Amino acid sequence: MDIAENLAEVRRRVDVACAAAGRDPATVRLLPVSKTKPPPVIREAYDAGFRLFGENKVQEAVAKAAVFADVPDLRWAVIGHLQTNKAKQVAEVAAEFHALDSLRLAEALDRRLSALDRTLDVFVQVNSSGEDSKFGLPPDQVPTFAAELERFATLRVRGLMTLAVFSDDSALVGACFDRMRDLQARLQDTDGQPERWAELSMGMSGDYEQAIGYGATTVRVGQAIFGDRLDPNDYWPVSGR
Repeated sequence: MDIAENLAEVRRRVDVACAAAGRDPATVRLLPVSKTKPPPVIREAYDAGFRLFGENKVQEAVAKAAVFADVPDLRWAVIGHLQTNKAKQVAEVAAEFHALDSLRLAEALDRRLSALDRTLDVFVQVNSSGEDSKFGLPPDQVPTFAAELERFATLRVRGLMTLAVFSDDSALVGACFDRMRDLQARLQDTDGQPERWAELSMGMSGDYEQAIGYGATTVRVGQAIFGDRLDPNDYWPVSGR
């Protein structure tokens, strides 16, 4: 598998989707999701020009950060659900966190970040599909949650994140993205700090082109770049899983 070729193809498709939506491709960031993939694969993507990688599990991000400790411009985005007892690890290694969905977690992150004298870019996770199996806040709870976040000086709110419904029905998927676009517009109109809601992290390997049409600014793409996920028994590193 040629990672550089895959990255170039995904980037090309991002450009095509942007053209169809009348958007500047520079407004859409491609975030390679490297979960389960070993360091040599990440090195290939790094050599192809990428500097930020998404990891679902914070322990995997920590392990990989240790491997790449001598590469100061390689950064990590934790994009999966986080338990509060893992807040310290995120505070230590992450440049971005895309799954903030509770005040308890915000407080834990703020406490850890303050101790480290760090800040963290965060995205509020929204359950745009209403599925019980998904994490995230219901859209109608986000404005109140957003107001509460103002007291956490270490958390730099960048925008919203969602996982659309997994479906071959583009109308159902599009409805999730449309809810996010509407929610973003409401927050920008009422929050008083519209720049806090400039980002929409949405769209993955199966739907990122559609997400771009609804205003996605970050698309999180894994399998289209790195191939199928590994069997859990073959994850890197095996220890600690």
